[in-house]
Amino acid sequence: MAMIAAFWAVPAAAKGCTLGAVGQTVQLRIGDTGRAAMLHLPAGFSRARPAPLVLLLHGSGGTGAAMLENSRLAKAADDHGFIVLAPDAGIPLEKGYVWNIPGVPTVSGRIPGPGDADDVAFLGKAIDWLAANRCIDTSRVYATGLSGGGRMTSWLGCVATDRFAAIAPVVGLRAGNPLASDKRVPDPATCRPSRPLPVIAFAGDADGTNPIQGGGAGYWQYTMATALRRWADLDLCRTGPVQRDLTDKLYEVRYASCRAGTEVTGRITRGAGHVWAADNDAMWTFFARYRRR
Repeated sequence: MAMIAAFWAVPAAAKGCTLGAVGQTVQLRIGDTGRAAMLHLPAGFSRARPAPLVLLLHGSGGTGAAMLENSRLAKAADDHGFIVLAPDAGIPLEKGYVWNIPGVPTVSGRIPGPGDADDVAFLGKAIDWLAANRCIDTSRVYATGLSGGGRMTSWLGCVATDRFAAIAPVVGLRAGNPLASDKRVPDPATCRPSRPLPVIAFAGDADGTNPIQGGGAGYWQYTMATALRRWADLDLCRTGPVQRDLTDKLYEVRYASCRAGTEVTGRITRGAGHVWAADNDAMWTFFARYRRR
């Protein structure tokens, strides 16, 4: 216990966040976990004032470093003043890492077992560690991720709801595992959020890996529309779905008048495939409306 306390202790003289370099990205180890993550403190960050946090989760076979670079979320962080943490997942592959979503096979085809890393617990420790180091506002913690990271983001919404103010899966929205007896619908037993949760999801209608029309791999199957509707049911939304064009290439499906002021929204880019289909500024605009109560 003494070793853990030493890892997590904050110097008594510290007046605020002492991690990282303002306006830069650094790799660090998270507390006593031994796990790596990329931390970006935004330009203009005040060490005396905790900032919002966005967890950025890479896709299957990826790394936090590559995800941070490819998403360009660090620029949005500099523009809007939030911290980004992009960790590596807990299950190593020959190349990169995959997230442990219980009961769901990874891209290798193997279902994670009890000996695999508990990624939900790790991400919770990462949040706690940043909070202990006086870096983040724990009422303003958000999660996003690409593909397998989007599915992991969805899983966090299902099982770790109390840690997040909102989530934004990218080409990876789920609302629980496919039901064993009918994979066209989610299994309600595998997604039981403890409170209403705002959700914005991004996707492309030409995605052949996680198609919005459903099908694909065994972990996918049901449609994006079904996932949105299930989150709307969980949030007790009273209106929607309402679909509208935002541009000639982008449309939105929205459920509103939801419990506790939440909202469930999908933004689909016409012609986009299995890529980072998110508008980072639009994502942050959505996140910034919500605090964890």
